[in-house]
Amino acid sequence: MADTSGFAAARQSVGEIAADLPGASAVFRSFGIEFCCQGHVTLQDAADHRGLDPRAVEAALGALDPDAAPEAPRQTAALIDHIRTRYHDVHRRQLSGLIALSETVETAHLHHPRAPLGLTQALNHFRGELETLMDEQETMLFPALTGAVTAPTGLAIRNMRHNHGQYAAIMDRIDRMTDNGTVPADACASWRALYADLARFRADLIEHLHLENNVLFPRFDTASHA
Repeated sequence: MADTSGFAAARQSVGEIAADLPGASAVFRSFGIEFCCQGHVTLQDAADHRGLDPRAVEAALGALDPDAAPEAPRQTAALIDHIRTRYHDVHRRQLSGLIALSETVETAHLHHPRAPLGLTQALNHFRGELETLMDEQETMLFPALTGAVTAPTGLAIRNMRHNHGQYAAIMDRIDRMTDNGTVPADACASWRALYADLARFRADLIEHLHLENNVLFPRFDTASHA
């Protein structure tokens, strides 16, 4: 269990805290602390990077109930099924809707100075990349992790972690294209819906990558098939 008391918490990695303490990932998102693909960074270093007082983050973490129900199943097979149904299936629907909305906004506001031009192309590219990874997980990696098939997993997991880092970079680029989701005062309903849906997708993606990077994959990195 993550220790969120004072200096001990500051020395722990954000990935460890997010994996062990229910509600910690929401706290990190509220402070803008990246924990899904930079989970090895200590809380102290993460706070310093964001210009935050680590004591404020520790206080928010300390207010959480460590005995609360976990946000995802602990058992490996159940966790994998949760990732597939809660995130893979949802991402597919989310991206289809986002691409349709983005096309509408870009077409309707082509000459608006703050229009997210190029967003549709970026989302289409992202969907292709993410779909490829999710298919590989569902057909090869996940069956290997649950023992349904016999296959080496070390290299596959390293490749997945690398791809996750690339996805975080793509989302950062989308954030820049959309001014971090800031809606212009004269935005239409479709534009507002697009940015709201993007925010939900981003939050889901972060939680998805966190569950794999900080919870699921470490079990196999250490050859401990929980």
